[in-house]
Amino acid sequence: MLKNKLKKYTLILASGSPRRQQFFKDLDLDFEIRLKEIEEIYPPELKAAEITNYLAALKANAFEGELKQNEILVTSDTIVWHNNTALGKPKNEQDAFQILKSLSNATHEVITSVCFKTNEKVVVLHEVTKVTFNELSDESIRYYLENYKPYDKAGAYGIQEWIGFIAVSKIEGSYANVMGMPTDKVYEYLTNLV
Repeated sequence: MLKNKLKKYTLILASGSPRRQQFFKDLDLDFEIRLKEIEEIYPPELKAAEITNYLAALKANAFEGELKQNEILVTSDTIVWHNNTALGKPKNEQDAFQILKSLSNATHEVITSVCFKTNEKVVVLHEVTKVTFNELSDESIRYYLENYKPYDKAGAYGIQEWIGFIAVSKIEGSYANVMGMPTDKVYEYLTNLV
């Protein structure tokens, strides 16, 4: 399996996200974590996957000149794309409330881009998943925010949490992608890379 194929390589995940780290563990991959502080600012004209592609590559570029011959760096970025607007992590509780209110009774896209960087090349791929929410009452939004505090999540929600069970009526595409990584695409790319 992939773990054996990667024995000659060091796989580096540049993400502080506990969910992304768990995905790598669940994929049965040996990896190390290296983090760099990146200001996640992108040109305002970018839309949808252009934004996440740009930010995933930006995170990888921070390691320019630092990778050894056998190292594979993986960075990623996720946004919720709704009403032609990128919804990142909420600034505060009020912002989170407004975001969830806008997602109520509507379909949005969750877009994750993953960047693979080696000494030889940089490749960025992305996945789009459509998620439809039931109507959310103000009461249920407040309950979710108070009890789950989803302020580290794009779109102010985690699909694997309470809100995912009560709000999501339909999902088209990769479930793992909504949690922050299109695991099937990542596994396939790494398999082909080595």
